[in-house]
Amino acid sequence: MDDPSETQAELPEPANLRFLRLLVTVLTGVMIAGVILIIALIVIRFRDPGPQVPEDLSLPAGVSAEAVTFGTGWVAVVTQDDRILIFDRVTGRMTQQVTISAPAPAVTE
Repeated sequence: MDDPSETQAELPEPANLRFLRLLVTVLTGVMIAGVILIIALIVIRFRDPGPQVPEDLSLPAGVSAEAVTFGTGWVAVVTQDDRILIFDRVTGRMTQQVTISAPAPAVTE
């Protein structure tokens, strides 16, 4: 009697099965490349130190910061006493001060 495993080995592989095997292989390669790309982008992103505050930037006495933002050549510090202090990014000296006034309440009738 013939062994069933020997008879199946002689049958040709169906075209649909070959195509499916090719698709799975391509998908595996794409997924591996995608994971490598994501890891590379994370490594590149975390190497960037981000914006640097000048070391000699000092706030006036009794002032505490709520927020900081960076521009080209300047650093703005929003203080708790409703002021925006603009500092030179290179020297750290204050160049401008803006007082923030609260908007008037809306009138409802």
